[in-house]
Amino acid sequence: MRLLIILGLSACATSARLPETRKVDVVETQHGVPVADPYRWLESDTPEVASWVAAQNDATRDWLDSVEARPKIRERLVQLWDYERIASPVVRGPRVFHLHNPGTLNQLRLVVRDGAGVRTLFDPAAEDASGTTAIGDHSPDGAGRRVAFTLSSGGSDWVTVRVVNVETGALEPDRLEWVKFTGLAWAPDDSGFFYSRYDAPPPGEALTAKNEFQKVYFHRLGETQARDTLVYERKDQPEWSFGGDVTHDGRWQVLVVYRGADRKNGVLVREYGSTGPFRELIGMDFAASWEPVASDGNTLYVRTDSEAPLGRIAALPFDGSAPPRTIVPESSASLDTATQAGNLLVVTVLEDASSAVRLYGLDGSPKGSVPLPGLGTVFGLGGRPSDPSIAFVFSGFLDPGKLIRHDTSTGISTTLASAEVPGFQPDRYRVERVLTTSRDGTRVPMFFVLRRGARPDGELPVYLYGYGGFNISLTPWFSPGIAAFLELGGAYAVPNLRGGGEFGEAWHRAGMLHNKQNVFDDFIGAAEWLIREGWTRPGRLAIAGGSNGGLLVGAALVQRPELFGAALPAVGVLDMLRFHKFTIGWAWEVEYGSPDDPEHFRTLHGYSPYHNVKDGARYPATMVLTADHDDRVVPAHSFKFAARLQAAQGGDAPILARIDTRAGHGAGKSASKLREEWVDRLAFLVGTLGL
Repeated sequence: MRLLIILGLSACATSARLPETRKVDVVETQHGVPVADPYRWLESDTPEVASWVAAQNDATRDWLDSVEARPKIRERLVQLWDYERIASPVVRGPRVFHLHNPGTLNQLRLVVRDGAGVRTLFDPAAEDASGTTAIGDHSPDGAGRRVAFTLSSGGSDWVTVRVVNVETGALEPDRLEWVKFTGLAWAPDDSGFFYSRYDAPPPGEALTAKNEFQKVYFHRLGETQARDTLVYERKDQPEWSFGGDVTHDGRWQVLVVYRGADRKNGVLVREYGSTGPFRELIGMDFAASWEPVASDGNTLYVRTDSEAPLGRIAALPFDGSAPPRTIVPESSASLDTATQAGNLLVVTVLEDASSAVRLYGLDGSPKGSVPLPGLGTVFGLGGRPSDPSIAFVFSGFLDPGKLIRHDTSTGISTTLASAEVPGFQPDRYRVERVLTTSRDGTRVPMFFVLRRGARPDGELPVYLYGYGGFNISLTPWFSPGIAAFLELGGAYAVPNLRGGGEFGEAWHRAGMLHNKQNVFDDFIGAAEWLIREGWTRPGRLAIAGGSNGGLLVGAALVQRPELFGAALPAVGVLDMLRFHKFTIGWAWEVEYGSPDDPEHFRTLHGYSPYHNVKDGARYPATMVLTADHDDRVVPAHSFKFAARLQAAQGGDAPILARIDTRAGHGAGKSASKLREEWVDRLAFLVGTLGL
């Protein structure tokens, strides 16, 4: 039965009874401007903060439980969540390694798929029955005999590296700790792998201490971590981070060097096996992105936006004897990723924010394309020079996912698995592509997903979702929570805001640093389009986003509170004057600017959600979401913003805080926790939008 029928007569929830939050007299003068921070004490880890979290959760739970439809929402979401999930496929000869959930597990498990079927190599539930330990990255060795993988506990960005034997399914004794933001690159002889890690943080500060001075190590199988070989470090560059790799022919060792969260990078190389210094192949001016994607003897192929804002593939000799030369030129589509399969380059591009896959020879000659099932996104594409086949997952707004293996030598694609969601009928809905207009006249494309036959009567409930930052693209993907919202009779809107990567580096730069207000204006323009075109009205319009998208939602609801009926900022960067003081926050200064710089401060202070809440304003119903183990965007951002909104609210709409436990920024969150979060999201929207 559809939720639209089940919930049609659901009553709205009662008013919230919220605990008062203590204020402190903290005022700091920054660049001549007095800045009040009355909830600074919520940044600490004390019993008083723990009591505040419990009181907020109790008040939120009372409010959500008063929504009469909540049990029915949960009943339907339990059904919707029970579908097969596949992620991160990697090909090694006849074997495909990937993450897999048949639909009933809390976490994805690591499996190998071959002619004999699907076999589990590691299930996180074997080590943690609570469902809060998750597999992150995984990397099979060249022969496909062992797989190194990362495990995260409680949602933390800190991971433990383990190794599983493919033939026996047994874990090897290797165990690496205090690893964060790393790849796993095997040596050519499969004797071990390269990885990146930080020094262990001070006791009790794992969730808050700054992450600086990352180092590259080599771990030899069977050895203890204490015996790992230090490959590279820069004691003079606390903000640099590294990705280590070795070319498939074993000739060259490559280090990609990043500064903060910027995708612009340098490249260091040396002959593999050498103990001499690395040499700069791409200088450390961090002026462009140079992502290694393939190699052939003495030639390195890179995906770069240098002199090509939409991206191109260039080739350059490892010995630095010649400058980069274009192999695949910039086109009208944004070049997303690339890899090598056999003697071909496999290139994914975004055509109007939807994936297409093109093939090229190593000389850049066009060799056709890979057919895709429709409008959607390719995930997990990867290949090797020794194998002409690739594997990837394809998903769209109405397609929960297909695992596809494609042989580039024959042009034959094989669908290895295709997910179906119980009771969900995708044919009842349609996906449109519309153009909205921002405040400065910029045209901003938007995906619009709604039921077939829907007409603009001004009453359509709309879930407007955005991100707009860090060169990250929002492309079509499936969400069982959104499927439930569609079944409620709602619509889903996703604008491709400036700051994202959908239309190249120029689009990204138009939404970063001093241009950040453009992102908020684009989002507000999308909301105004939905209202102006007659689809909805403010009382039926909800906005949502997470992390940088949580900042987006916080800024939009503070700047235009009358435009929305509900807001769901999740794990957001909401205090723009102190984000750089915790964990990896300093790395975002390349995107946001530094609060310590007077000019950047003025911009940040001008839009920081926490600092721009106005006493007595009538804010829309808001549920601030975060988690106690978020060590990327620390939960104090959300704590302080929720407290400030609650104290300032001049209307009668509820301002709630939903604070998850044993969860982090989002990656690795268990299926049951994700489902219960969506139960609460939908209950909140039913109780506030009048569904």
